[in-house]
Amino acid sequence: MCGRYAVTATPEVLRALFGYAEQPNFPPRYNVAPTQPIAIVRLVNGKRQFALVRWGLLPSWVKDPKAFSLLINARGETLAEKPAFRAAMKRRRCLIPADGFYEWKAGGVRKQPYYIHAKSGAPLAFAGLWETWTGPNGEELETAAIVTTAANRTLAAIHDRMPVIVAPEQFDLWLDNATEDTTAAAALIRPASDDLLEAYPVTTDVNRVANDNAKLVEPFVAAAEPEPAATEPARGIKREKVKKDSGQGALF
Repeated sequence: MCGRYAVTATPEVLRALFGYAEQPNFPPRYNVAPTQPIAIVRLVNGKRQFALVRWGLLPSWVKDPKAFSLLINARGETLAEKPAFRAAMKRRRCLIPADGFYEWKAGGVRKQPYYIHAKSGAPLAFAGLWETWTGPNGEELETAAIVTTAANRTLAAIHDRMPVIVAPEQFDLWLDNATEDTTAAAALIRPASDDLLEAYPVTTDVNRVANDNAKLVEPFVAAAEPEPAATEPARGIKREKVKKDSGQGALF
């Protein structure tokens, strides 16, 4: 699963990587959350296009959006079977720019968030699907979901799922919706190579959507517990001598 991610590269860097003609200007985001507007890159009339859509896919056939579950992730193994994703997989694939994403590791009193990004520091491209929903009064809403797959060995200890990451040389293959044969595109739905990413714990401040700053992606080091202070024996009380351990053990 991918429920939060970050987009921190400059608009110029992302435009050069994804090759769209638009020149959007947007600030760095360190805590992108479901239902918020997100950037996608899709193919329109044979050219790559930048667009802002809502994170949480809404199929075109939905009658009442309020009664429909929010689909922020699309399980890659079943895209061809699920009615919510089947048409989008054939005709409306997209890329979702990101610099890293968060996952939460279970254990202890509360889950520990981790930030995962490319070891090289380069931006990533998540495989995505997008849809257009038209309301009863003609209003339109464009939405998207992130395609996920099984975690690689780097992330398996943190979470069992991860976003599908598309390499730059595979952008055209994923975006090409010229035919409804999805065999070639589906072959890209696989875990990222084990040496692509690195993960480290970060502050639980990321749990709150309102928090959106660079501190969220800084490595988190738990504060060490202070060692107990040495105490002197009270006056009038002699300190007992500690016998040297002979290694034999003793009952008294």
